[in-house]
Amino acid sequence: MTKFRLFVLSFLAISFFAFISCQQAEQNNPKAKYVFFFIGDGMGVSQVLATEAFQSAMTGEGNHIPLGFREFPEAGLSTTYAANRFITGSAAAGTALATGYKTNIGRISMDTSGTVPFETIAEKAKKKGMKVGIISSVSIDHATPAVFYAHQPNRGMYFEIGLDLAASNIDFFGGGGFRKPEGEFEGEKIKIIELAQQNGFEYINTKAAFGALTPSDHKVLFVNPGLTGGEAMLYAIDQPEGYISLADITKKAIELLDNENGFFMMVEGGKIDWVCHANDAATTVYEVLDFSAAVDVAVSFYKQHPDETLILVTADHETGGLGLGSNVMKYESDYSLLAHQKVSGEAFNKILSDWRKDNHINEKGFKKMLMLLEENFGFGGEEAPIALSRGEKETLKKAFMAYDLSQESEYGNYNRLTYVATEILAHRAGLGWTTYSHTGVAVPVYTIGVYSTAFSGNIDNTDIPKLIWETIE
Repeated sequence: MTKFRLFVLSFLAISFFAFISCQQAEQNNPKAKYVFFFIGDGMGVSQVLATEAFQSAMTGEGNHIPLGFREFPEAGLSTTYAANRFITGSAAAGTALATGYKTNIGRISMDTSGTVPFETIAEKAKKKGMKVGIISSVSIDHATPAVFYAHQPNRGMYFEIGLDLAASNIDFFGGGGFRKPEGEFEGEKIKIIELAQQNGFEYINTKAAFGALTPSDHKVLFVNPGLTGGEAMLYAIDQPEGYISLADITKKAIELLDNENGFFMMVEGGKIDWVCHANDAATTVYEVLDFSAAVDVAVSFYKQHPDETLILVTADHETGGLGLGSNVMKYESDYSLLAHQKVSGEAFNKILSDWRKDNHINEKGFKKMLMLLEENFGFGGEEAPIALSRGEKETLKKAFMAYDLSQESEYGNYNRLTYVATEILAHRAGLGWTTYSHTGVAVPVYTIGVYSTAFSGNIDNTDIPKLIWETIE
């Protein structure tokens, strides 16, 4: 055999084995055609476990009932710190989750100087030919949804973020509205929704039109017709029957986005964060349940496409420093007590405002207020679901006598009496809070599907979009 023939045969053999190895590598590392990225804003491990405990307690049978995503085969923890602060904010944390880069507090997918934009995973997926959906229970121009499509130096630039949305090629936006829907740009008055329509978006704002949506070439901007403060969707605990929920929007988005090139979808449970800022435990567990129901919709889709789908559930940070235990109950707990709260703290504050119009802040007024507290929180005397101690009653009375509606923040208006009522209920259930702000604890990461093992263990939030991209690219 000549040297040349030996060389050719050797070359062919090596090429053949290389080809086989590549095929095996592709089989061992399949790509994700469908990617669901769920972000529970402010949702730490404690919020997840408290919700499970509540769900389990409500069965009355002593069984432990896990949330659907808690049964995902892979789980890990992610650090959340920002470039310039250990305890992060939603904009910086969201930028890390959307782009893979750390940035300073307040930046929307831009570098620490606020001058250089970062390409987001949603934008990269769109360039690849995938369809893209962005969904949130808060305003669609809020920090977390914004970081996937906008590039601004400050999260408070709502009008400019809205301009970025209107100019984008995202296929589906759904959930809340706009905090600043109108403004002026280069001397011209502009309405964001009209500008979006000019850029090819079909604007949907009724339940009938939402239900009638079918797959098409139109981009869709759906703003839930039932919004509350901050242009956000109603809290789950306050939603009336027939309300278009986060799960409903997720389901509709799947119908509209499903195509031969696949899709990338980000779904945010944004109001988990808001109620944790308010230390409202009962409303928190209902928000997590609502978020979990949206994940369950994606799981149903995954079961039909198990070899092509990745579902990831995480948080941008933890809010409130929720502890599973309280000085009041020590080692005891009863999460079923949370069910006695009938409305969110925000809704109760409105009830208080209406009540105040026809009543007075005095002893007689407090007796009437106790009736209102029993109706909405289960508080009262020995015959009430939750019998108040003398100390608890005095604490409520003190808050009542100092009645004030002036407390206002980014996350809603809260009266001191509302804070005290939700605090007493949380302590009785066996929960405690350490802050009204964010914390620096690591947050959970739950994954199922294609390449899900890569997300287990200890990672940083910047690793998440990089790993997601590896599953897509």
